Order: sequence, then structure tokens, then C-alpha cells
Amino acid sequence: MTRTEYPRIGETVLRETLPNGLRVAVVPKPGYRRRYAFFATRYGGMDMRFRLGGTWYDTPAGIAHYLEHKMFDTEEGNAMQALSLAGAEPNAFTANSMTAYYFDCTEHFDENLRVLLSFVSVPYFTQESVDKERGIIAQEIRMTEDTPDWRVYKNLLSCLYRTNPARVPIAGTVESIGEITPETLYACHKAFYAPSNMLLCVVGDVDAEEVFAAAREVLPAAPGEPIERDYGVQEDMSVFQRSVTFPMEIAAPQFLMGFKCPAGEAGEELFRQSLIGELACDILLGDSSPLYMRLYDEGLINSTFGGDFDQLPGVAYLYAGGECKEPERVAQAVMDEAARLAREGVDEAFYQQIRRSNFGASLRSLNSFENIAVGMADGAFRGFDPYRFPELYDSIGKADVEAFLRENILDGRRAMSLLVPAKEGRA
Repeated sequence: MTRTEYPRIGETVLRETLPNGLRVAVVPKPGYRRRYAFFATRYGGMDMRFRLGGTWYDTPAGIAHYLEHKMFDTEEGNAMQALSLAGAEPNAFTANSMTAYYFDCTEHFDENLRVLLSFVSVPYFTQESVDKERGIIAQEIRMTEDTPDWRVYKNLLSCLYRTNPARVPIAGTVESIGEITPETLYACHKAFYAPSNMLLCVVGDVDAEEVFAAAREVLPAAPGEPIERDYGVQEDMSVFQRSVTFPMEIAAPQFLMGFKCPAGEAGEELFRQSLIGELACDILLGDSSPLYMRLYDEGLINSTFGGDFDQLPGVAYLYAGGECKEPERVAQAVMDEAARLAREGVDEAFYQQIRRSNFGASLRSLNSFENIAVGMADGAFRGFDPYRFPELYDSIGKADVEAFLRENILDGRRAMSLLVPAKEGRA
């Protein structure tokens, strides 16, 4: 076991890699009654093509999400019910490059931890249960497709990327999930739910040695086979489609503009690039930026307007949008402001204000057990230590943000997704 102290943020992390390759991180929180366990695999919606044991597998879109739903089934019944009966609050999620199962509780922690480790590592599927789940997930997909925020975001990624699986919905489509069988679920579990591809993070007032011992006793001894993933050919910085307009039952038009950015390398530089991208986004169009206030005062945007910077396997993009009647005018204003900041530079006082704000948000996130665990898993899977953010902020200067804006907020890298009220028809 290694113990790492982080004096600048007042945190400690106890880590151990077990003989089967599982990485375990325990974040002590002395005096807290609540305890939180998070068991994650580096496997998400984008991992549709992979090689295991010399064989390439092309799996249907949505299979990672489908597998997440089915993992709660056990030969004895349902693991979610078992956890709930023992006083835990369990749940799970599937993202583009991660699937996680978790619970929090105030009592029976050791018992609940062993249930979590057991059902996630031992799959149990029947044809009947897989078929039954198909209807449930199909209904979930249809409901999501009717959500404006999801539709405008999905359409943007389809514009930005030609072939990268980031453009494919995490839950798949009603058609794609129709191809999923128990055999494909078992194959994906064997490939991605191996201990060496996973991380267990526990946050709370717990005995770290007992956590390590439970993982050793419950989980398979074998680490699993190496996995090769295929996300397709690395794309250039041109967009696949300049814009798309989609009619929906909405009261006001909604848009999302995005800028294709170079994908960062794994490791600490990837983390640093994320911090720079977030700073650039807030400086350019955050709700305290000169651009935001001017557009708001002119009535071109409202409180729904916002943006972010995101990085997924092989892709990175900055995006912004909200309800708006003149999206092209707002898009041009964003372009003009980015060009001005790149040319004239960012105001030093404003840069320091945003830097302090973002640093403070990172500190406040440590109050959330969920945020801590997700950060630990994300860092482990992508090769960085999330608790080193103070040192990375120290390494970032105003010039880094200006270079990001100058190099990435370009017209040739821009795409637009627009939703219009259905009565206006498809443009």
C-alpha cells in the first residue's frame, strides 16, 4: 500500500494494485458516517470495436449501456434489491469511455462492498432477461431522443466527426440494440470487466486494509487478457458537416456550436489541456465574460446559454449554446471575440479572476464523494493524478489560454446544430 499526502488540498489517498491488476484507491474521510464505494471499468459507449485473444469484435452501438443494465441480474435475484435491503443506495452509469457501479451507505458497508464486487465480476444473463430488457431500453432511447438538450448535442457531434464513435449515442438506437444477445454481452464482459481494466475507489471513514482484503477475496485472481481498442482513423481538424437543422416540439429555437480541437495525449498533459480548455471557455463565453454580458444585454442570449470543453478518446471539442433566435449572429460574435482576445490578449485581472474561480470549483468538488471517485477513475484510466490540479494550475499562464483560443476557435473547425419549432419545418 502506498500513502500519498496532498498538503495543498488537505487530502490523503491510499493506493494499492492487487496481484490481479485491479487498482484500488481509498480516500479517508475521518468522522464521516457516510461511506461510498465506486467500482468502474474502462469501457463505455465508444468501445464498440476491440480485439481480444487475437479476434476482432464489432459490437452493436449501445452494448456497454445494455450490459450495465443487465449486470444487476444475479442467479439469486437482483443485486440492486440486495443492496437496498442492506441500507445502501445503489446506482450505475455508462459514459463514453467508462461504466461504473456504486453505492453509499452509513451501515453494513463491508457487506455491501462484497455484494458490489461480486455482482459486477460475475455476469448472469438468460435469453429471456436479455429480451425483456430490450423493450425497457428501447423505451428509454425513445424518451431520450425526444429531449432537446440530447438531440442538439448528438447532432453537433455528428457534424463535427465523420467516423469517430463519439458521434454514436451511448445507449445506441432501437435498431442497434436489437442485435444484442447473451453471447455478445458475455464476450464484452470478459473483455472489459477484467480486474486489470478496472478501478475500485472507496471514500469515507473506512479501514483501507479491509477494503483491499475484500477485493482480493471476492474478485477473480486472473487479471484478464490485454485489450486492443479501435476508434477508427484519427480525423483531421475539418468538420464532417457544417450545420444541421432539426425540427422538434419546442417553444423557442435552440442551438449548439462546436469547435473541433486536437485530441490530447494520455497522461498529465491531457489533464493540463482540459484545465486550459475550461479556462479558455469561461474567459471567452462564461457568464462573467464581456461577451456574455454584451450578448445578454442585447437580448441575443438568455440564462440557458453556456459552454464547456470536453476530451474523449481520440477527440476534443469546445462547445456552447442555448436558446437563441439568431444563432448565426451569436456564433459570429463568438468568433470575433476569440479573434480579439488572441490578437489583443486576455485582460490580466480577468484571467486571474477566472483562474481563481476555476481553482475554487476544483477545491469545492472535493466535498462530493461522487466527484472524488469519478475523478480517481478518470485519472487512473487516462494516466494522471486528479489531485495534482494545484500544480497544473501553477504551470498554466495567460499565454496558454490565448494560444488555445488562437489555435482552436477557427471558422474551419466550427459546426452548428440547430433545433427549430416543428411548425417551422426542416431547413
